[in-house]
Amino acid sequence: MVDVSQHELVPEHTLLEEDDLEEVLEEYNIDRTDLPKIKRNDPALPDEAEIGDVIKIVRDSRTTDQSIVYRLVVE
Repeated sequence: MVDVSQHELVPEHTLLEEDDLEEVLEEYNIDRTDLPKIKRNDPALPDEAEIGDVIKIVRDSRTTDQSIVYRLVVE
């Protein structure tokens, strides 16, 4: 079986630490629930991701070199 998370076109998905999350939420003046959602069964998620965790996704970008987005893991 193929591990989708290791495919070259899938951006890097990492679990965000609670300290880093607080900084992000404060910077954007939002709550955790205001973040876009990602389903727990998404194959690109790290195995240790649980419902309520926040995932940092780093994508390549032509204009800014890298684009960083955050997603809240939901059921």
